[in-house]
Amino acid sequence: MIMIKRGEQAYPPQLETIENPPAVLYCRGDERVLSTLCVAVVGSRKCTAYGEVVARNIGRRMAENGVTIVSGMALGIDSAAMEGAVQAGGKVIAVLGNGVDICYPRQNRKLMDEILKRGAVISEYPPGTEPERFYFPSRNRIISGLSEVVVVVEASYRSGSLITAEHAAAQGRDLLVVPGNITSEASVGSNHLLLDEKIEPLIVIDQIFNHLPIQAEESRRIMESLGPEEEVVYRLLEEQGELTTDQICMKTMYSPQKVKGLITVLEMKGLVVTAMGKVFIEHL
Repeated sequence: MIMIKRGEQAYPPQLETIENPPAVLYCRGDERVLSTLCVAVVGSRKCTAYGEVVARNIGRRMAENGVTIVSGMALGIDSAAMEGAVQAGGKVIAVLGNGVDICYPRQNRKLMDEILKRGAVISEYPPGTEPERFYFPSRNRIISGLSEVVVVVEASYRSGSLITAEHAAAQGRDLLVVPGNITSEASVGSNHLLLDEKIEPLIVIDQIFNHLPIQAEESRRIMESLGPEEEVVYRLLEEQGELTTDQICMKTMYSPQKVKGLITVLEMKGLVVTAMGKVFIEHL
């Protein structure tokens, strides 16, 4: 662990521009990642299967293009985005509301260990500081402050990610929000953010690159490897967003056995994922 004071060379330049920057950062892992191009992904702890898939896809897509994922390592959306980045071999920064020597929540011990291998765990609170509810809203300004773009995937009406969104707006960061199911409590807060015409709805994941000084790499090689029937199913999912296998059978007139086989192949190629009895497009 190292301690980085404001004004030192290792101090993240992005944080110098925000209001009330932390005077010191305690860091475990590779401190060099703190000065990389970052995108924050935040959202509800009690997320839906759809939200989890979207967050993981964003994490993976950013990692594929050398962009660091920043989040708070909470359960739900935070963890999903970080796991997506880690699985793709990308860099991750976890900003904690407690000391960097404490894993909170405890369920994320394995994730924290993986982050330390390819990124950093940071906090403005000294080692040994136990997590307290009032620490987390304050640490959210660091999550947004480190990032070029902040993406809210799902947020309930009282979600702490709404505080991160407020910080992002005040800091002049680009704020993108994933539109959610209007019948889901997990999306009430995030959908409410979209009432602000200055906030951009995230319709396609690669839209994030419009707000970054890089261009996304194309996935032509994978797409060109699809057989005719695989492409039919993929394009159908691309159009619909999510479908059950029965719905795919009805729309394609393929047998259930064939559809299951095609979905298995598409999963192996990293293009779709199954959850809660539905099939989702992987790279939204």
